[in-house]
Amino acid sequence: MRKRVDVILFEQGHFDSRENAKRAIMAGIVYEFRTQEQVLKPGTAMDDQIVFEIKGKKIPYVSRGGVKLKGAIDAFSIDLKDKIVLDIGSSTGGFTDCCLQEGAAFVYALDVGTNQLSWKMRSHELVAVMENTNFRYVEAERFNKGQPDIIVTDVSFISLKLIFNQIDVLFGMQAFEMIALIKPQFEAGRQFIGKNGIVRDPKVHQRVVADIKAYIELKGWHVIGIMDSPITGTKGNKEFLLYFKNEIGEG
Repeated sequence: MRKRVDVILFEQGHFDSRENAKRAIMAGIVYEFRTQEQVLKPGTAMDDQIVFEIKGKKIPYVSRGGVKLKGAIDAFSIDLKDKIVLDIGSSTGGFTDCCLQEGAAFVYALDVGTNQLSWKMRSHELVAVMENTNFRYVEAERFNKGQPDIIVTDVSFISLKLIFNQIDVLFGMQAFEMIALIKPQFEAGRQFIGKNGIVRDPKVHQRVVADIKAYIELKGWHVIGIMDSPITGTKGNKEFLLYFKNEIGEG
């Protein structure tokens, strides 16, 4: 019988949910065993008796975004234990999941979209679901479990500068730490974006990162470090992780 390949992977016991099977396919780690052909699309119809091989580690989070955040947490020795976290652009919840696994006390999962957050995160007792919420217009009163100690963000189709401006309005007078995923394809300008929406020029990458760093420093925030994301974006775009602090009241 022919079925969707994500359904087959779940039914064969490779993954504990169709969602995780889909994430693994998108991460490029699923192969047909006999032909060694990579499975590229979760919705591809295949014979349900086909044997698959999983190459590489299964993603330990509800989405591959968690892998990116974990890279920064480890590289910069960031302590999330017992911290209140705001996840801006939570989407499926990869960043939120990573924060909880790192010991966060509570996470606000905020996203302009609706019904994107995985059930695992949506039903978690330490997660406040703030969907259908545009961060640029949110009010401080919405954060009724306490102001965030750490802010993480992975947003698309908007410049990080707009996110930083609202962070300054809401939290500029308090100390906080932030990890931001820089996506050059949403910062560089259309003239620098190539085929399939990919920015390939290393000089453009460098200019975007330097521009974001300078913008943060103009606000008086302290940049601790910048690193390449451990994995690329879904389409193959090179991305970067930036870690900084607002050190008001510290020292």
